[in-house]
Amino acid sequence: MRERWRAIGVLAGALFAVNVVARLTTEFGFDGNDTAQSVVSLVMFLVIGAILAGVVFVRGRVEPVAEWGGVVGAAIGVALLLTILVGPLLVGDSPIPDNGGLFFAQFGLYLLATGAGVALGYLVLTALGWDHRSQQLKRYAERTATKPPRVVRR
Repeated sequence: MRERWRAIGVLAGALFAVNVVARLTTEFGFDGNDTAQSVVSLVMFLVIGAILAGVVFVRGRVEPVAEWGGVVGAAIGVALLLTILVGPLLVGDSPIPDNGGLFFAQFGLYLLATGAGVALGYLVLTALGWDHRSQQLKRYAERTATKPPRVVRR
């Protein structure tokens, strides 16, 4: 159980760290430039999706979906809450802006990016036939396809 919580914490921390780097970059590097802030946000979402695709690809090879799915889902939830509620405080903004639409847009974009990353990682893994279930089916087929030993009478 301890390893599961550690995996959740490490993944959530990595996803939140990407958000912190993006926020600090836009705050100190591109203060007031909306186009640059949009590009940095897009790159942040792409990096978050790529991290999740990599995690799903690696863990999906050795573990069934039921095991890694809970860890990835919990880490996404924790990182989402940290990103929306704690992230703005790091640059001096309010967690809940005056415009409620921006708050929900952040929520939706984050879920879209993470969902796309998880789906991409799992689809590539499944298409290659390297996922845990495909490997189990392959071993089963190989085991049942072999002929039983012939009984030799003496």
